Amino acid sequence: MSEQLKLTCLHDKHVALGALMSPFGGFDMPIQYADIVTEHNAVRNHCGVFDVSHMGEVRVTGADAERFVNHIFTNDIADAPEGKIFYGMMLYPNGGTVDDLLVYKMGHNDFFLVINAANIQKDVDWINGQATGYNVVIDHQSDRYGQLALQGPEAEARLVDTLGLQCADLAFYTFSIVNVNGEDVIVSRTGYTGEDGFEIYAGHDTIRAMWDSLIAAGVQPCGLGCRDTLRFEVGLPLYGDELSQDISPIMAGLGLFVKLDKEEFIGKEAVARQKAEGVARKLVGLELADKAIPRHGYEVVAADDDNHVVGIVTTGYHGISVDKSIAMALVDSQYAALDTPLRVHIRKKFFPATVVKKKFFKKSYKK
Repeated sequence: MSEQLKLTCLHDKHVALGALMSPFGGFDMPIQYADIVTEHNAVRNHCGVFDVSHMGEVRVTGADAERFVNHIFTNDIADAPEGKIFYGMMLYPNGGTVDDLLVYKMGHNDFFLVINAANIQKDVDWINGQATGYNVVIDHQSDRYGQLALQGPEAEARLVDTLGLQCADLAFYTFSIVNVNGEDVIVSRTGYTGEDGFEIYAGHDTIRAMWDSLIAAGVQPCGLGCRDTLRFEVGLPLYGDELSQDISPIMAGLGLFVKLDKEEFIGKEAVARQKAEGVARKLVGLELADKAIPRHGYEVVAADDDNHVVGIVTTGYHGISVDKSIAMALVDSQYAALDTPLRVHIRKKFFPATVVKKKFFKKSYKK
């Protein structure tokens, strides 16, 4: 018998709105409400709200908290100011990726880790397994929080005017704690869509009330379908596609978030070697000359030999904002240079493609 799907605190709201529901990361999640194109364009042009309560949260405190988090995290949080957020990865010793995550500096030796839904138990086990010898308290808090992502050029106005959260002055990749009816609510400004946006972490009742206020005010509810098309167009990775235990951040082109000048972190030796010696495969962007749509798992072959498989598509769509058939693909490094001609095997045909930059659409973050 399959494991029962978890429900977010907004599950009944999605069902009432007629959302198409589907399993994702062990949760029954909304994929779309109206349609993916409508929701995608609402975020690009106006504002949309996502239920991302399926994400995991882990609090790390104690005398060694900063040293410990820096040990398991590729970015460098040492001496960071309170209120700062960092993106990075947890790595296996061989350089493969345990997960990509956000680290919030809540206070001195107090960190809030936001992890991917599909990896929650694996990540919590991994974090606990590395804590031997460190004076830390690891508190798995995923069940306590609901989370909304309010995204789009009108997100700031909705945050202030509809929700009454006075956080318009938040800088990119920072957060603040706001008191809402006696509850401490975390409001951050990061975003996974390429647009300006905010994340709100709060107890279930507060999240439900905020969701209702936003929907009543006409904000477009958005599902995971357009969340994927939005993040993909601006070149942001999804764990399981562009990062995995077999795909290191160096292979994925995310070396910016791997601070090799840090004294140590798990996997440092492996990724330092990869950076110095090069990697066998690299993540690239592909643009197809045809309208055929490349999908996850489709083979990429050499331009002159349909039998010579040189890579695999990790994510592919007809880009909604760019009106082109595009993909990210992991290819042999000798085929990763910009403008390299390749072909993608779609059903029984081979379609010409060209290596391009992974950012197909320009980000519009407020920095």
